[in-house]
Amino acid sequence: MRLRFSPMGWVSLATVLCTFQASADIEQQLAACAGKSDKLDRLVCYDNLAQSVKQVSPVAHIAAPVSKPAPVSSQAPAAAVVATPVVAAAPQSAEDKFGKVYKEEKEEIDKLYLTVKSVSKDPRGTLKISFENGQVWKQNDSRRFKVKAGETVYIETGALGSFLLGRDDSNSTIRVKRLD
Repeated sequence: MRLRFSPMGWVSLATVLCTFQASADIEQQLAACAGKSDKLDRLVCYDNLAQSVKQVSPVAHIAAPVSKPAPVSSQAPAAAVVATPVVAAAPQSAEDKFGKVYKEEKEEIDKLYLTVKSVSKDPRGTLKISFENGQVWKQNDSRRFKVKAGETVYIETGALGSFLLGRDDSNSTIRVKRLD
């Protein structure tokens, strides 16, 4: 007995084969992400994988069989992923990247000394501090901390991606978040 396929049958067969290949590829990428020891690197890896799976060509959805919902690990064929052009960004110094935890892959420095340009308070009393290098940081907790223009302070990495602002002559620190 010979099987005969219509042209649409061949397209369906090719789509199914690509889906199985994509499933294996995605599972390999998931395993690579799961193997990362650093939590932030692992999360970034999973986010990048999810983003690449979201960018599926509409043609792949039309040609794919619609018999049952696909499992989480085989969301789209690898051949249908739309390639986006990569634009090379201007290189940034470690000082420019400091504090942008979720926008950059990894921090290169743990502590940064900065000179205060100006300090302002909002109605709740939280500080907004501008520095000579153009960075702007905002207080992220309710502790009291005195800082004046012209002083040199440090910002260091804290637990779970937080940042602490303090002075070398004091044990007091406050949690801060980078605005710009």
